[in-house]
Amino acid sequence: MQPLNDRVLIKVDEGLKKSEGGLFIPEAFREQTQTGVVIRIGESCEAAIEPGDRVMYNKYAGVLVSIDGADHLVVKAEDILATIEEAPHVDE
Repeated sequence: MQPLNDRVLIKVDEGLKKSEGGLFIPEAFREQTQTGVVIRIGESCEAAIEPGDRVMYNKYAGVLVSIDGADHLVVKAEDILATIEEAPHVDE
């Protein structure tokens, strides 16, 4: 799937399936995540993102689609709020 114009295809991160204590969380009670990985960008997207970037997006943005059994969103570039950089590991 190739998004058009200023649209971005994002693979949605899965919510937590287990609590910190190890209890299974039913799907209906999982907190919906607003993060994911950029898969493709439209040809006129001017946002400072690239495929492979982890991003945070507006909670109610986009159209949900399933690709190969995984949830993806097609969102407007303006609905992407931030890129997420991995925190560096600190050796103690």
